[in-house]
Amino acid sequence: MISVIIPTKNSEAVLAQALASLVTAAAEGVVREVIVVDGGSTDHSEQVADAAGCTWIALKAPRSIRLAEGAKNARRGEWLLFLHPGTLLEQGWHHEVQAFIDRASRSARGANTVAAFRLRHDDYGLFARISEMAAIVRSNLLGMPYGNQGLLISRSFYDSLGGYRPLPDLEDMDMAKRIGRGRMVFLNSAAVMSGQAGQEDGSSGLRQSFARFCVGTLRVPASLAVRLNA
Repeated sequence: MISVIIPTKNSEAVLAQALASLVTAAAEGVVREVIVVDGGSTDHSEQVADAAGCTWIALKAPRSIRLAEGAKNARRGEWLLFLHPGTLLEQGWHHEVQAFIDRASRSARGANTVAAFRLRHDDYGLFARISEMAAIVRSNLLGMPYGNQGLLISRSFYDSLGGYRPLPDLEDMDMAKRIGRGRMVFLNSAAVMSGQAGQEDGSSGLRQSFARFCVGTLRVPASLAVRLNA
């Protein structure tokens, strides 16, 4: 049913937790394969992926290209779930996903409907709650989930969109913009963002926030906005 694609780079600490949240779904046949595409880790990410039975692909390239490569190598799922290694799916998520896919199979436009998870931070404090609320507003109004909210899309629709474009950043917003708000559904199940997960490229949070604002609110093309984040 689902092929999961996870782009990693020195993600050992969080990858094990992300993979653990997929175990029950794999046992029940919802997750058919997990493909880890690594950008040059120097930690034990490969050993973690191997122990979990994942397909490992080494590719030193931006995350967008690794996501595209993972989709290219996915063989067993009619649906693709793109997931960041720092994202832990809450218990029972696969039941809602299976129901979503079942509904999509009965609908004429179902194959062109995409789903993302509700964002939750694995942290205490006011800032974490404000960030969660901001994600809800952004998601519902603009249809612009971030990559750490996961993205569930049928293979046929993914291919028709041309897949992930080779961008140095903002590939998640570029994809969401091409999907369109009217074809995006937000699930009740949460994608829990680990407090240990940071920006893979180490870019300035302020610059990236501004670039994302330009894409999401001002509708600036992602290919132009990434220059603001350089």
